[in-house]
Amino acid sequence: MTVSSSRSEPDVSTHPLDLLPLFRRWPSSPLRDLLYTALWNCCIALVLTLVNKAFTAHNEPFSYYWWPMLLISNIVGYLIHGSQELFNRLLGGWPSRAKGLQRRVYYIALISCCVVVGVSLGLALLRGKSPLRYLLDSSMMSATLPFAIFVALFMALVVVLGERRIVTETLAARQAEQIAATGRLLAEARLRALQAQIEPHFLYNTLANVVSLIEVKPALARRMLERFIDYLRASLAASRAEQATLGAEADMVAAYLDVLAVRMGERLRYRIDIADELRQTPLAPMLLQPLVENAIAHGLEPKVEGGEVLLSARLADGKLCLQVSDTGAGLGAPSSKPGGGVGLSNIRARLASLYGDGAQVQLLENQPCGLTVRLLLPLNTEPSSTIPAP
Repeated sequence: MTVSSSRSEPDVSTHPLDLLPLFRRWPSSPLRDLLYTALWNCCIALVLTLVNKAFTAHNEPFSYYWWPMLLISNIVGYLIHGSQELFNRLLGGWPSRAKGLQRRVYYIALISCCVVVGVSLGLALLRGKSPLRYLLDSSMMSATLPFAIFVALFMALVVVLGERRIVTETLAARQAEQIAATGRLLAEARLRALQAQIEPHFLYNTLANVVSLIEVKPALARRMLERFIDYLRASLAASRAEQATLGAEADMVAAYLDVLAVRMGERLRYRIDIADELRQTPLAPMLLQPLVENAIAHGLEPKVEGGEVLLSARLADGKLCLQVSDTGAGLGAPSSKPGGGVGLSNIRARLASLYGDGAQVQLLENQPCGLTVRLLLPLNTEPSSTIPAP
């Protein structure tokens, strides 16, 4: 039989067999519940057959008890199944919405009546007599009614256990969702903290360079200030957005590198290689800039002659492959600035919160020098929502 569970949660159709994890592998449906009811009826018939055979003095074969019990169990089981569906429709879904004692009394009364009618129908079929003979027989009713109430109480217990399981699983799912959301917020907070440490230094250094260039190279100072404004505008928009595009992130990185190129001169060369058809690909905001900052701070700046940074994007095996490569000092060289490991660990944590197991971070050493940081992101999966825009 099928019992509809209803609490403060959406209605969930539950079956006695759903108490066993094996049977929860298939979602509830009318056909599934009919098959489950048949299996449940057979199990009840088997139990009653074994009880009768164990406590009856007659040495009858197993089939003597089995076939009558199987017939009666199926009549009773499908009567309960059909009655629940019928009365749920006739009463406008009230049985599914009812709560507490009202609901318990309703199901106990319904199941008790179905058991009495089902047993009478089964005996009538087995003995070739009218069902009314058994329904109107007081001695028969005095024996059947206690059994019917016992079955109804047993089914009420099954319903309670099923409801508790549903509530427990719902709470567990909500807690898991809250933990995942907290992890995403923590990863975003770490990223914001890292940006808060980096951006003031970048701001002060840029303004100091502009001041120093105003008199000697005013055109270069103007160019630096214009690109710095472009960078600030893009950075502010990205920090408030839940989602960006690869093209917008690449433009922000280009503005950032243009500003640095004025300060570092010939020590910094860069290229951005992104095809036009990939520029509208959804991407989490502020994902590329920390990688470029790491490449500059821990790769190029420690080298006297500087080097080159390459930002590229391509499709590989159904994933978006983003790479930030440099010809800098590489993994083994000491860095004068802390934070490289923290930045990469934050990126890993952020990707895990946004894409789960679908994203990867790879570190590859370049020859003859330098490092490549490669991000592999699911191409057809948009990043999870993180922090809402203020």
